[in-house]
Amino acid sequence: MKPYPIAAALLLATTAHVPGHAQAPSTYHPAPPAIARILAQAPTPGVTVSPDHRVIAIWGRENLPTIANLSRPILRLGGYRIDPATNGQAEVRVQWLNALTLQDLASGKQVKVALPVGARFSNASWSPDGQRLAMVVQGPAGLALWTVTRDGTARQLVDHVNAAFSGAPYAWLPDSSAVIVRTVDPARGPAPVAGDAPGGAIVQESTGRTAAARTYEDLIRDAADERLFDYYFTGLLTRVPVDGGAAATIGKAGLWTDFAVSPDGRYLMTERLKRPYSYLLPARFFPTEIAVSTIDGQPVRTIVDRPLADDLAVDFDAVVTGPREVEWRSDAPATLVWAEALDGGNPRAKVALHDRVLMQAAPFAAAPVTLAETQARYRGTSWGNDGFAIVADAEWRTRTEHRYAVSPGRPGTERLMLTRNYQDQYGDPGQPITENNAAGKPVMRFTRDGGAVFVTGEGATKDGAFPFLATLPVAGGTQERLWTAKAPYYEDVVALLDDDGKRLLTRRESAKDAPNYYVRAAKGGSAKPITRFPDPAPAMAGVTQRTITYKRADGLPLSGTLYLPAGYEAKRDGPLPTLLWAYPSEFTSAATAGQTVDQGNRFTRPRGISHLFLLTQGYAVLDDPAMPIVGENGAEPNDTYIEQLTADAKAAVDAVVALGVGDRNRMAVGGHSYGAFMTANLLAHTDLFRAGIARSGAYNRTLTPFGFQAEQRTYWQAAPTYNAMSPFSYADRIKEPILLIHGQADDNSGTFPIQSERMYAALKGNGATVRYVVLPGEPHGYRAAESTGETLWQMTDWLDRYVKPVKVAAAPAG
Repeated sequence: MKPYPIAAALLLATTAHVPGHAQAPSTYHPAPPAIARILAQAPTPGVTVSPDHRVIAIWGRENLPTIANLSRPILRLGGYRIDPATNGQAEVRVQWLNALTLQDLASGKQVKVALPVGARFSNASWSPDGQRLAMVVQGPAGLALWTVTRDGTARQLVDHVNAAFSGAPYAWLPDSSAVIVRTVDPARGPAPVAGDAPGGAIVQESTGRTAAARTYEDLIRDAADERLFDYYFTGLLTRVPVDGGAAATIGKAGLWTDFAVSPDGRYLMTERLKRPYSYLLPARFFPTEIAVSTIDGQPVRTIVDRPLADDLAVDFDAVVTGPREVEWRSDAPATLVWAEALDGGNPRAKVALHDRVLMQAAPFAAAPVTLAETQARYRGTSWGNDGFAIVADAEWRTRTEHRYAVSPGRPGTERLMLTRNYQDQYGDPGQPITENNAAGKPVMRFTRDGGAVFVTGEGATKDGAFPFLATLPVAGGTQERLWTAKAPYYEDVVALLDDDGKRLLTRRESAKDAPNYYVRAAKGGSAKPITRFPDPAPAMAGVTQRTITYKRADGLPLSGTLYLPAGYEAKRDGPLPTLLWAYPSEFTSAATAGQTVDQGNRFTRPRGISHLFLLTQGYAVLDDPAMPIVGENGAEPNDTYIEQLTADAKAAVDAVVALGVGDRNRMAVGGHSYGAFMTANLLAHTDLFRAGIARSGAYNRTLTPFGFQAEQRTYWQAAPTYNAMSPFSYADRIKEPILLIHGQADDNSGTFPIQSERMYAALKGNGATVRYVVLPGEPHGYRAAESTGETLWQMTDWLDRYVKPVKVAAAPAG
């Protein structure tokens, strides 16, 4: 496989609109000045708390990368994108950090960590004892693992880290004495070079066995790619003491996708990929061996050795047979836990129970025991102690979840705690607070007497979301609220600072106040600020926002967040050109689809390619207006997609017009991904909008025949729906100007760039006014500073040309 051909891609270029010409010169446009000034500001730092809750790490985040960084040669293999120069994830897949400050919570004293000039790092985590941080640092020779002590001392621990697989390439030992790191195999030699001429035909064959697959990007294509995959993804597991002692390799080199140390530090669980590889599926479906060894690599037990998973049912809840989702029980020394399907992996099978959760304790000689059996697909366990844990399951088709109280010390005694529609915001009971124990494993936080666990949740209501802290009795019963955020703030619990839940570390924001961290009492008393991060975009401070509510023609309640430019007065300035930016969602209940949560206590500042930047250009924006597609009582939502989408959009337009802030004759619609798909459909089937903006969309559903978005039926099971939902089928009806933007290296399943390419050709061939902008090197979400500026310039130019003028310009010829 060749590196990404960026030079050739630049020839396709982002384009300015030139009447009568197919393509304009290849230059990047900067964002309008008011937007560019905001983009130049550094992002707000991130924060993580040490395990003992005494220190916070404040992470400086890199601003937008340059197109030069984004254009480094990459390899696309097995669903991954890697940088061969670093043997790590490609630039588009990493959110880089560039500064680190440690702050004592009690005194406020800060220590700025001295890192090499220009250093950038990722995958930072605290050691179990909280005395060190580890991070993967990018340097001239590739990736290295560094550690930082609480006094701010930083040093390199090991170099040649292999971070080709996603996730952290290292794991702390429970006693914090060492880390296990995946490193490059020093014996691998030079990288393989593909020959100039193919060695033969590429042959794939199926012999009548059903093996449906959704569309995926970045797959292995041939034998040369297989050799590259082996070369870059094969690694060694190495134990590296943090005190500078000698490193030791563990076992042999392999395709180690994941590894985890048991809580007692005696065993290592590993996940390893094997051949044969697939040319139709990403690496997570490849043959996989999950096994346990001693901490020094001596084999103990093979949990599963499964073949290529290319025969899964076309269903979001379809799974492989045999053990899956293997993990260590967090609150036991060395107990394996995994799930197995009771329905053959097919969730449509008519069985009462679909999954079984099993446990097996070291030395793994006794037969596994059943912890619980679940009504739907297993989703995970919140561990506590021998007497209490919570097992969760969920079913996608009905949006139903169950939670079970279990006693790991008495397996098979599960008690059903709740059954609910997980899309129900108002009824969300929250989740148990989990914190790392002494071994660095997540466990639920119990009250001092052990009779309850602490729970925190979003606290969604019609009047807004007000996060809460509560206790849930272990023996059963209702939750008791200890604390609830109060207006005008949105304030959520980050950590408990005592065993009674009386002192909290929270993150607080309001419509006017930037998010910051506070230490506060749960009942009474003031909140003490721990950080003082400034407003990253003070120019947006004058923007007003409000949640508006309205109804669809069939009575379904809807809502959206209406933003108005700074200084705007409706009586003085009159109706504004307005952009509706939306993303449809499917529901199985009208009651949950119609829930409204006021956003008035949230701090909103745009970053990247946000459509909210158009507020600086004189537009009103109705953000995220509800576009529910509802299918109740077993009905398929998408069978009435167009009808419901049209009704949703009409209700939204009528609402902003009725308020006197939206001009019915100057309405635009836009969206990204599935929102782009929505945009094209609304232009094809309604006359509500003057123009549209569609970014990184899919428009022809026959190109995603084994399901898309929330649609689980195949094209052959629901051909009329696939065709009716495809705006490509109605390209001749789109008469309003439409701007298509797509990343040339889109990595999202189903939104291959050919979707926009063919849609542009269809629109152009039918006489539409359309501009097609290709962003070189960009994935599904655009990252580079130049691409960001170009996108925002294009969006502004398009709306200024076709929506803003009171008298709309005629479409140019050509």
